[in-house]
Amino acid sequence: MLTRRVFLTATTATLAMPFIHSNALASEVIDIQIGSSHPVNNIWAHAMQAALQPEVDRILAEAGGKYSIRWHENYGGTLYKFTDTLAAVRDGIVDIGMVGTLWEGSAMPLQNVTYFTPFANSDHNVVIEIFDELTEILPELKNSWSDNNMVHLSSLITDSYDIYANFPITKVADVKNRRLSAPGTSANWLAGTDCTPVDGALTTYYTDIQTGVSEGTLSFASGVQPTRVYEVAPHLARVGFGSMYFGGIAANKTFFDNLPEDVAQAIKEAGRITSRKHGDYVTERTDAALKEMQDAGLKIYEFSPEERAEWAATLPNIAKPWLEANGEDAATVLKAYFKALQSRGIKPARDWTAGI
Repeated sequence: MLTRRVFLTATTATLAMPFIHSNALASEVIDIQIGSSHPVNNIWAHAMQAALQPEVDRILAEAGGKYSIRWHENYGGTLYKFTDTLAAVRDGIVDIGMVGTLWEGSAMPLQNVTYFTPFANSDHNVVIEIFDELTEILPELKNSWSDNNMVHLSSLITDSYDIYANFPITKVADVKNRRLSAPGTSANWLAGTDCTPVDGALTTYYTDIQTGVSEGTLSFASGVQPTRVYEVAPHLARVGFGSMYFGGIAANKTFFDNLPEDVAQAIKEAGRITSRKHGDYVTERTDAALKEMQDAGLKIYEFSPEERAEWAATLPNIAKPWLEANGEDAATVLKAYFKALQSRGIKPARDWTAGI
C-alpha cells in the first residue's frame, strides 16, 4: 500500500528532479512532515518555521551537506486542531509538531506545574531555560514525553499573564463581585477573591467583554494585542501571575529514532537554539505589543511586590489538588522548578513548595 509519506516523497522528488542542482544530488534528502494547530503568526508556530527549520538546514549544511531536509509544512491546523496536538505527534500524523501540554492535563499533567503555581516568575526567558534543563535531567518530565512516543526538542511559553479589564484594578479587592474571562486552570488564580471566572479564549474575549459576558480577561500581551482586546478592556493591571510553560516542539519518537545520527543530532541542537530564539521573539513581540497598546490608550498599573504578595496570599492552596492527583512525581517537579528559580535569584510571591 502506498503510504502518505511514500506518496509525498515520491511525487515531490519526481516533480523536483529536473530542477535540482547537481551539487544537491550528493545529499541524502530526508522528508519531514512538520505542523501545528496554529498559524505561523502565532508565537509558538512561528518558532518552528522561523527558527527550528532554518537552524536544522544550517547545521546540516555546515556539517558538509551529507544530508538535507525536504520540509512538508502543515501549519494553521491543516492536519490537526489544538485538541489533538499530542496525538498528532505521538501517532505520526506529523514527524515534528507543536504540542500544547496545557491541553493535555490527563496525559501530561506534570508539564502544567507553572499553571498551578502563579506569581512565581514573570520572565519568560527564565521559564524556557528552566524547562529545557529540567526536561533533560528529570526522568519524571523526560519520560512523560517518551512514554507518549515523543522526543522533546524545544520549550514553548507565554509571556506573563496579567489582567486586561474595562475598569481599573490596583489591588486584589478591586476584582470582588466582578466577572473576568479565565479559562481552564487560570480560573484558579481568582479563587478566594470573590471574582467570578468566565470560560473563553483569545478568539472570544473581545466579544465577551464588549457584550458584558465578562468585564476583562486574564491574558498576555502577545495574545491580546493581535486580537485588539485592549479596545474594550483599556486597563492593564500588571498583576504578575507569571510566564507559563505552555508545552513544546516535539518529534515523533519512532521517526526520530530511525533518523541518521547526524540528522537526529542536528534536530536536537536546532531545538536548543530555537528555545533561545523563541524567548527573544516573545520579548520583541511583547515589548512592541505593550507600546502599541499604550499608544492606543491602554492605561497600565504595575502591582508592587507587596500588592502581588497580597493577591498570592489570598488564594487557597491551588497546587494541593494537582499534587494529590499526581503524587510524588508532581512534588519532585514542583520542588525542582522552585529550586531552579531560587538558584537564579528569583523569589516567588508565594512559596508553593511549603508543606511538601
